[in-house]
Amino acid sequence: MFRQRRSKKIGMSPGTLLYVGDRVDGKIRITVMDYTEEGVIEKSLTDIADCRPCRDSPSVTWINISGVHDVSLIEGLGRQFDLHALMLEDVLNTEQRPKLDDYDDCLFLVLKMVTPDASRGTVDYEQVSIILGHNYVISLQEVETDVFNPVRERIRKGKGRIRKQGADYLTYALVDMVVDHYFSALEIFGEHIEDLQAEVVAALDPQMPQIIQQLKKEVLFLRKSVWPMREAVNALTRSESPLLQEETALYLRDVHDHSVQVIDTIETYRDMLSSTLDIYLSSVSNRMNEVMKVLTIIATIFIPMTFIAGIYGMNFKYMPELEWTWSYPVLWIVLIVVFILMVVWFKRRKWL
Repeated sequence: MFRQRRSKKIGMSPGTLLYVGDRVDGKIRITVMDYTEEGVIEKSLTDIADCRPCRDSPSVTWINISGVHDVSLIEGLGRQFDLHALMLEDVLNTEQRPKLDDYDDCLFLVLKMVTPDASRGTVDYEQVSIILGHNYVISLQEVETDVFNPVRERIRKGKGRIRKQGADYLTYALVDMVVDHYFSALEIFGEHIEDLQAEVVAALDPQMPQIIQQLKKEVLFLRKSVWPMREAVNALTRSESPLLQEETALYLRDVHDHSVQVIDTIETYRDMLSSTLDIYLSSVSNRMNEVMKVLTIIATIFIPMTFIAGIYGMNFKYMPELEWTWSYPVLWIVLIVVFILMVVWFKRRKWL
């Protein structure tokens, strides 16, 4: 699927706008929060051209666009804010790795948002693009989710420093919210791994290797999203762009520390999954060894009995024992005694 989507852009010139992603339909919503330390104005827009006054507003403006599959809308956004064509191309390509680009008059940040679903025990991924301008922030999401609602509530209620700071602090708040959701995803993976370890010890499910491999793939995908994000946040922290204040850089360093913590936890989970698979394979091997041990003991016990039965099963004419009256019960007594002696000997050797 990924190669097929990317193949559509082969041969096209840089900056060609073409949507690359899975969500080709759905409602597009444009919301605007214009705020100062004194108050907040919220509104929803139906035309991207109505965003133009936000660019020159003296207050801090946050424009959030849910749905990036409409190429004409992204083109209109670029015209209103004089955005570079390469930036718009990256917005439409939802398979981008997290990164930071400096376009002098604005900063462009690409992140991978994770949305944990506790009911299904899974994690959904989407690309979030953030454009930081002089006094505005534009965030673009693939779908409309409530992951940024805590930031909206802080702006509405004036909690913390967010309404006292500039657009760069709002960018920090959005990035921090993205990183925080990685911890929620890690909690789901952690619970899965603990359940798997308990199941491996309790029973040997034949489907266990497939389950472990699938979970390892999900953890690997999470790792591929976090590693470049850490680099992007680190680049944002070290950026000399005039759009970023020195005070905000301190908060961004804290986000960087959180991303490092997420990576460390992911690496731990990868090791735990590998060890869980090893434990499962060892348990299967041990169980097979136990089965083979029992079968070997049974076969060994019956070897002398089979030898005796084989001798008297031969069709020789002159076997005097065959003419005795008590030969049959005596043979049974001998076989039973041999069986008992073999069992006693195995127990003394602690093989039983």
